[in-house]
Amino acid sequence: MPSPHSEQSGSRGFFQRIQDRIFPSIDDKRMPLLVHLTELRTRLLRAAVIMSIVFLGAFYFAPTLMTWVQAPLYSYFSPSKMAWVPSGLSDITFIFLSPAEAFWNSIKVSAVVATFIVMPYALYELWKFAEPGLRVHERRFTLPFVTLCSTMFYLGISFCYLVVLPFALNFLVGYGIDAGFTPHLSIGIFVGFNLWLLLVFGLIFELPMLMTLLAKLGLVDAPWLRKYRKWAYLCFFIMGAVLTPTPDPFNQTL
Repeated sequence: MPSPHSEQSGSRGFFQRIQDRIFPSIDDKRMPLLVHLTELRTRLLRAAVIMSIVFLGAFYFAPTLMTWVQAPLYSYFSPSKMAWVPSGLSDITFIFLSPAEAFWNSIKVSAVVATFIVMPYALYELWKFAEPGLRVHERRFTLPFVTLCSTMFYLGISFCYLVVLPFALNFLVGYGIDAGFTPHLSIGIFVGFNLWLLLVFGLIFELPMLMTLLAKLGLVDAPWLRKYRKWAYLCFFIMGAVLTPTPDPFNQTL
């Protein structure tokens, strides 16, 4: 009759074989620097080629993308109806202040959209480049961490586009109209405002992942966070005032 100790050893062996299959061991062999640089160059070229192809496709649909950029001003997303509802500012038109402003903004929007789309592939190439130099437990942690970072970044962008931007734009433009001013919005300034706010909220949603990484590295822990929590709130509020391109306290607090 097999002993419990042998059964336990057999279980560990079974799970060890599964782990070795998922995370195969890599021999710690020193590779020449030129080989590393060549591999890095190859992976960067792949990402650049994919980025160029996606950018050209995005630029082809630039008029549609510009419509999406303007959508948070003309309407807001209603969770109850799961649809965009007109905001009452649909009569506002955009102007451009220089001959090339509209063209360069189409390029800017296309480049940003292409970057958002290609980012997971670029992170994958970076992961494959760094994988041979990582230990088994580091590889087991890094891949889920990178995946969660990408997911949180997209969640931040979605939250900003669906919730923050419609509120901020309608509040600010409506305030100007109520004050007796006539809105003449520059398409360049408007696009820059929207893209900057999207980037800021994408980075804000990365803060939990940053704290997880710092805790994993042993740089912070729960007692340390509790001790400096008040100072962290103050720093975050100041960062919100600096990074948020709106003067209203709602977006700063968010």
